[in-house]
Amino acid sequence: MNLLVQSAKIVDPASPHNGKVCDILIEGGKITEIKKSIPAGGIKKIVSGNNLHASPGWFDMQANFCDPGNEHKENIATGIQAAIRGGFTGVAIVPDTSPALHSKSQIEYVISKSAGQIVDIYPIGAISHKLEGNDLAEMYDMKMSGAVAFSDDVHPVMNAGLMHRALLYARSFNGLIMSRCNDKTLSTGSDVNEGKSSVSIGMKGEPGIAEEIMLIRDLFLAGHTEARIHINSISVAGSIGLIKSARKQGVNVTVSVNGYNIFLDDSEVLGFDTNYKVSPPLRSKDDIKAIKKALAEGVIDVICSDHRPEDEENKKVEFDLATPGMTGIQTLYPLVNMHSELSQEQIIEKIAINPRKILGIKVPSVTEGQEANLTFFSPTEEWVFEGKHIVSVSKNTPFIDKKMKGKVVGITNKDTYSQA
Repeated sequence: MNLLVQSAKIVDPASPHNGKVCDILIEGGKITEIKKSIPAGGIKKIVSGNNLHASPGWFDMQANFCDPGNEHKENIATGIQAAIRGGFTGVAIVPDTSPALHSKSQIEYVISKSAGQIVDIYPIGAISHKLEGNDLAEMYDMKMSGAVAFSDDVHPVMNAGLMHRALLYARSFNGLIMSRCNDKTLSTGSDVNEGKSSVSIGMKGEPGIAEEIMLIRDLFLAGHTEARIHINSISVAGSIGLIKSARKQGVNVTVSVNGYNIFLDDSEVLGFDTNYKVSPPLRSKDDIKAIKKALAEGVIDVICSDHRPEDEENKKVEFDLATPGMTGIQTLYPLVNMHSELSQEQIIEKIAINPRKILGIKVPSVTEGQEANLTFFSPTEEWVFEGKHIVSVSKNTPFIDKKMKGKVVGITNKDTYSQA
């Protein structure tokens, strides 16, 4: 395939063309030429647009494609289509499936089913068997089969001894443990953030200290074992200082935040819309302010969609009975673009470069001679996200009919181009 990208501003700190407006010629899946102007003669596929930008292909570090076992919510094929619409050329999928991704056979299933697609799918293996937190899963076998990290996803590992063993074991083969910090002895039965909103609607709140206490434990364990750890879904201001302090003490810790925790606060739950029920819950405005500051300072490394498809049976019910989660992979970029207060280069670092670095995956670059793994987008284009745009099986999002700023034009990977 020959592809010409015209007048695109390159956003890639590793490229000598970073910040320049150039034409990009792609031939046979490789970037062969980048210059001010390239003749279009004989090239059938041309990508152009108003205020077009080009960056390394985006990577979502935390999404649930529900496959195997829950294909009525999402499956690998529809998840890939949603990723394309969202501008992602790579996705790390969580192990909370049925059965869980807790053995080499499940990892091999995901890799086989997604092979050859324009979007690269990387499975995250479970830390514990069946995500139950009792016994270690087949971590080394999963690593050898293609698992890029290990996590029990939204099921926090309550057993400190098990987490200690997981970190020690992972260190022996340079594996990465990902932890969702939430002390369930403090948060069980809660549906929303503990604060004024939870009191107003008469629901038990999840206190921020539930995140902080388990974060302290995991940081100490990572420091003691000298293992790598990644903290998923950070959501409260108090966690920021703990991360800073741990890094000063030499703990090898990286951090991600879910896109919705950057701008949606807990007042959204006052209307009992179950699409705003997520885990971790929407926090306070002060928490959001601290999260934004930590993103700008580089304390938080990655922004994830936390794409969580849920069917109507789990969402069109009373708020306290609804399953947490919202779909997010299609709307992550415009929402981050509108609300994060980050520059385009900072956004690309959080959603394209840092996720791959943390997972040990080769980072693509908008550079001559490199494989063309790119995302094309316009940061200034305004549009309305309509229900008809959703390609996921499930439609659990609060953003239908909401105005967006920042639109994906398309992606290219593996000598293939797909329009968003």
